[in-house]
Amino acid sequence: MELNLIGRAPTVFDGPDLPADEAALAEVMSRVGGADLAAAPVVLPDFHHKSTMELPSSVAVATAGTIRPTLTSASVNCGMALLTLDCERPGPSGVAEFYRRVRERYPYPARNLRELSAREVRRAAVHGAHFAAERFEVDAAELTRVEESGRLDLDRYGGADRLARELPGLAYQLARLRFGTVGPSNHFVELQVVEEVLDERVAELLGVRQGQLTLQYHAGGGVLTGEIGALFGRRKHYPRQLRMAMAVQKPLFHLATARSYRQLRERLSLYFSGGCPPVDRDSDEGQRLLLANAAAMNYGFAFRMATYAALRRIAATVFGGSGGRLVVDSPHNSIYEEEVQGAPAIVHRHNACRAFPAWRCPPGTVFATTGQAVLLPGTHRTSSYLAVAGPDAADSLHSACHGAGTLVSSFAERGLSGPHPAGHETLRFSYDGAAPARVRHLDDNGVNAALDVLVDHGLVRPVARLRPLAVLN
Repeated sequence: MELNLIGRAPTVFDGPDLPADEAALAEVMSRVGGADLAAAPVVLPDFHHKSTMELPSSVAVATAGTIRPTLTSASVNCGMALLTLDCERPGPSGVAEFYRRVRERYPYPARNLRELSAREVRRAAVHGAHFAAERFEVDAAELTRVEESGRLDLDRYGGADRLARELPGLAYQLARLRFGTVGPSNHFVELQVVEEVLDERVAELLGVRQGQLTLQYHAGGGVLTGEIGALFGRRKHYPRQLRMAMAVQKPLFHLATARSYRQLRERLSLYFSGGCPPVDRDSDEGQRLLLANAAAMNYGFAFRMATYAALRRIAATVFGGSGGRLVVDSPHNSIYEEEVQGAPAIVHRHNACRAFPAWRCPPGTVFATTGQAVLLPGTHRTSSYLAVAGPDAADSLHSACHGAGTLVSSFAERGLSGPHPAGHETLRFSYDGAAPARVRHLDDNGVNAALDVLVDHGLVRPVARLRPLAVLN
C-alpha cells in the first residue's frame, strides 16, 4: 500500500488481515517527511506505536547524511538471542529449578550490585562482546553468531582515547549496575522445543534439529545505552533516575569539553533545547555521536553476552550437558552505517532486526553460507520462528520485524485466532516466586500472518518453528 503524505511514501509490508495503521503511518511520515532519506522508509508487520516512543515500532529508515536518534529507541541494542541445548527435555521440577536459579542470578527488582568495575565498563564499551566472552568464559568462536561479531570499531570515530576523555566518569560508575539482567514486561527467558524443521540444510548448518530444546531470551542493552541515548537530547522515555544522572552528565559531556564558543553554542542548541534534532554525519558532532553510539552498541553486545554466559551455566547445572550453543544474537534497535542502493547511508532500525544476505556476512562464518539468522518470536502462547535473510531483503533495507506479539493479540481480539486445537500449555513463571501459571496456547494464525508477509516478499526464509514450554517474564 502507499500513503500520499508529505515526503517520500513508505514501503509498507502488510496484508489483508494485518493492515498498517493509518495514524501510525502518518506519525512515521511526520518524523521523516523533511529528512534526507536515502530510500523510502520501511514499515514491517507488527507495526504499532508505543506512547513512550517517538517512532512507531517495526520501522527502518535510511538517511543519506544525518543521524536522527529519535528514529530508534533511546536505548540502542535491545535484542534477542537463541541458543540450543544439548540435553533431554526436563520435567516440571527441572524447569522450576532452572527458573528459580535465573531469578536468583537476575532478580527483579534488580539489586543495585556492581557487577563490573569502572575499568571493565570501559572495556565493554570499546571491545563489546569480545570483552564479555573473555570475562565470562565464552568460546570466542561463538562471537560469529553475534551481529557485527559483537563489536563496532571506535577508531573511525575518534577512538577509545576520545571516548575516555569526553564521556564522564559517572556514566561508567552507573553502568556497573544491573549488568546482564533481563527483567519482566516484553522481555523474557523462554524454554522451547523445535517442533518443526522447515529447511533441513540450513537448520543443520545453524545447529538446529527437530525435537531439540532451545532457549530464547529478549533483553535490553543495559544502563550505559540508556545514559548515552539521553546525552544527545530529550526523549519521551525519561525516568526520574535518568533525569538526575543527566543533570550532571550532560553539562560535563557537552559543555565542559567544548573547545570554542561556537562549539559551545552549537551543543547548547543541539542537546539542551528540549528536543533531539538531527546531526550532520560528517560534522565533528556527527563523529562524536557515532562514537557514542558505537560505544553503546558495544556495551549492549557485552551485556547480552554476559546474559548468555549466565543462562548457559544455569542450564548446564540444572539440565546437564554443556549448556548449549548460540544460534544468533540480534539487536532490534540500532543505528548503523550501511550501504543503501550503492551509496553510504545511516540506517536506523526501531524494533526491527537486520537481515543481511550471505554475501554481506563475514567470510568464513556460518551466516556467510546461510544468510544472517533472524528471530521472529510470537508470544509465550504461540510458536516462534527461526529464519534467515531472504533473496529480496534489500527491499526492506535488509530489515525484518522483531516479533509478532501485537499481531497475536490483535488476531485474538478480532476473532481471527483461538485456542490451539492440540491444547498446548506454557508454564509461566514470574519474578515474585509464585507458583507458575498454566497458560493455554492460541493457534499460530497471528505469528503466521507476519511470517507469511515476510516470506511472500522474499525478506526471510523460514528454517524452524519453535514451541514454548515455559517462560519467565
